[in-house]
Amino acid sequence: MPPLILSLKLDQASFRALDNLRQQYFPPARNFLSAHITLFHHLPDEHEISIKETLQDVCAETPEFSLSFPKLRFLGKGVAAEIESAELLKLQKALAVKWNDWLTAQDKQGFRPHITIQNKVAPETARRVFDRLAFAWEMADGMGEGLLLWHYLEGPWKLVGEFPFAKSE
Repeated sequence: MPPLILSLKLDQASFRALDNLRQQYFPPARNFLSAHITLFHHLPDEHEISIKETLQDVCAETPEFSLSFPKLRFLGKGVAAEIESAELLKLQKALAVKWNDWLTAQDKQGFRPHITIQNKVAPETARRVFDRLAFAWEMADGMGEGLLLWHYLEGPWKLVGEFPFAKSE
């Protein structure tokens, strides 16, 4: 079975704004996905039931939290929006500790949350887009509303489950 991917569910306004940028700048032939924040790239499918149970428990106890998008990051062959959120970092770390034995080298690296707007283009193209967007970058703060679990299908992803956070009071 294909591996599982875990991403953060964004509020609709933030998702639309960032997905519009992705649709505009990501090479269409390689753009199988909407805008997303990946927490884990490769969780083992054979533990899907346990992973879902953990996500239900954790998300039920995690209130929605704010995110900021302070600046863009130049990726060499692309551009990403950086994300700042102490709550997101804490959540990802707690899950990483719980799932440590299952994590790949990529998922054991430091977590630097971002949304890729453009990737896999010539460095000159990426630099032009970065310079153009970074010059006037202003992105309203957003909210993390839950977690999304996906199957990786060699390009596209298939949604396996949605786990909403507790509503903030």
